[in-house]
Amino acid sequence: MSDELSGWQGCLDLVYRHCDDATRIARAYARAPLKVQRPFYPEGPQVCHTVMLHTAGGIVGGDRLSATIHLLPHSRALITAPAATKVYRSNGQLARYTTAFNLEPEASLEWLPPETILFEGADYQQQTRVELAPGASFLGWEIARFGRSARNERFLHGEWRSRFEIWQQGKPLWIDRQRLQGSEENCTSANALAGYPLVGSLIYIGKPVSEELLARVRNLIDSGIIQKKSQAGQFGATRTQAGGLLCRYRGDSTAEVRKWFIEVWRLLRLANAQSSPILPRVWQ
Repeated sequence: MSDELSGWQGCLDLVYRHCDDATRIARAYARAPLKVQRPFYPEGPQVCHTVMLHTAGGIVGGDRLSATIHLLPHSRALITAPAATKVYRSNGQLARYTTAFNLEPEASLEWLPPETILFEGADYQQQTRVELAPGASFLGWEIARFGRSARNERFLHGEWRSRFEIWQQGKPLWIDRQRLQGSEENCTSANALAGYPLVGSLIYIGKPVSEELLARVRNLIDSGIIQKKSQAGQFGATRTQAGGLLCRYRGDSTAEVRKWFIEVWRLLRLANAQSSPILPRVWQ
């Protein structure tokens, strides 16, 4: 076997279908180490809660993982995972995870993965592309921790690259490309981590986000709903050119950023005349 194929070559292919006022998984194909659990319906049959698993316990150099998610018209799904993704120190090879979403008209997807923890020396590239039909909506977040903070580990070597794109009928609605080269300078620079080990982004594209809703998102920080830690994180929220919502976080607390993102998710659900979300059971 060549070096290029020395890691896991896992894939996942899911298709969701709406029928009889319910969303079901119409197709599920998985190849190790990726796997999907039996779906749950804590919010009723309209929203299919799906838990993705990575059974190898972490990502190493040479891994090539991919997931393809297709939502047929009017289907609604929430996809998450039970634990953080760990990316181990590179063995000299790049690890790559590619995710592609295709949302047909009036479909709705909430992509809510736990954080990704990049060990010192990891070399990791993640790519996410969303094809969004008119009338469909997508909410997704991405949280990355650089180094195992509990061990006082810092990201001084390695590289992280993230490319997150949302397209509609050949037009880009949101393009976000980030790259962090492990170094002392990038750990401390105000233009990179600024001394914090964790960054997070939340993006929503669907129904237009009003100024009133944007103000409510920003007020979450000042209202006391988010319990700031001693070294409070940095928060920011704005509307995108496509009328969506973008939230950014830079800080040191996974609990803090998750709490904020969950509250933003709740506000978006309520603003779109839907019920308040029920948290996935694997988070509890």
